[in-house]
Amino acid sequence: MLAEVIAIGDELTSGQRLDTNSQWLARELGLLGIPTGYHTTVCDTLEAGIEAFTAAARRTQVVLATGGLGPTADDLTRDVLAAVAGVELVCCHSSLAEVEARFSRRGMEMPESNRRQAMFPAGSQPIPNPDGTAPGIDMPLPAAADWGRGLGSRVFALPGVPAEMRRMWQETVAPQLEAAAGKRRVLRHRRLKCFGAGESAIEAMLPGLIERGRDPTVGITAHEATITLRISAWADDEAGCQAKIKSTEQLIRAALGRLVYGVEDDEVEDAALAALLYSTASLACVEAGTAGRVVSLMAQAASRRGQPQPAFRGGLVVPELSAEPAALAAAAVDAAD
Repeated sequence: MLAEVIAIGDELTSGQRLDTNSQWLARELGLLGIPTGYHTTVCDTLEAGIEAFTAAARRTQVVLATGGLGPTADDLTRDVLAAVAGVELVCCHSSLAEVEARFSRRGMEMPESNRRQAMFPAGSQPIPNPDGTAPGIDMPLPAAADWGRGLGSRVFALPGVPAEMRRMWQETVAPQLEAAAGKRRVLRHRRLKCFGAGESAIEAMLPGLIERGRDPTVGITAHEATITLRISAWADDEAGCQAKIKSTEQLIRAALGRLVYGVEDDEVEDAALAALLYSTASLACVEAGTAGRVVSLMAQAASRRGQPQPAFRGGLVVPELSAEPAALAAAAVDAAD
């Protein structure tokens, strides 16, 4: 079973808003053992939507879409799905009653435009939305069977509002997908964070680990000065995944040594603070030309530990290093105290 995630909205394709829904859904699908093969971002036009969903139905068995379910003229997801399936939009009276009741509880009369949110492609089912007026759409796209491959896709269209989408996923969509998938393989990931060498240099130190077809796979990405190695393992159960990940992690750590400073969401400053705590040393700093970045990062690392950390004493931010280093260091400690 392969999935595609489609994010809908002009605000996304124009770069005015970051799509965080697709990242979240792909991770959730992975926890169900369903890999995501494609991410698509599409604008608010009927033609673009039809093209995106038609392509998704041809190549995947599960399509998760976010956005385009509101009451305005540019909310076209329901129209797109009806067009792709070749069916009409019909009113779901129970959904209409729920939308009307939501407005009534607020002491408001429902605008006529919100009736659109109770219109569904024939053959689809509403997905309840406990937190908003836009129910989702659960719909098969059997038209894929007409393309000679005997395949069909199941579409789950959800609102673009993250809180609404996540609750609908957790309460309705995920349980249905889990039941439909039956016994499935497990997919797990682990990230190792590295610092002190470039992406190419680290790859060269891991011969045979970063290559296509390896099980588990090891991916490498760079962000600023941090290199992330992502181990991805498939197995029949959790224990099998963890065994594969553990053996590969041991190989990586043996090859890279102290270049590996942490795992998952650890940052360089977290490793620096941990080293200070381990050695019982403390740090105060003087910064010039950095806008206080070191102080800020170390303070964030201390904050993530949930309590004040005596290992980081604070610091002094100055426009330039015009004084003697010793005097500046003393001033930094005094400022921290």
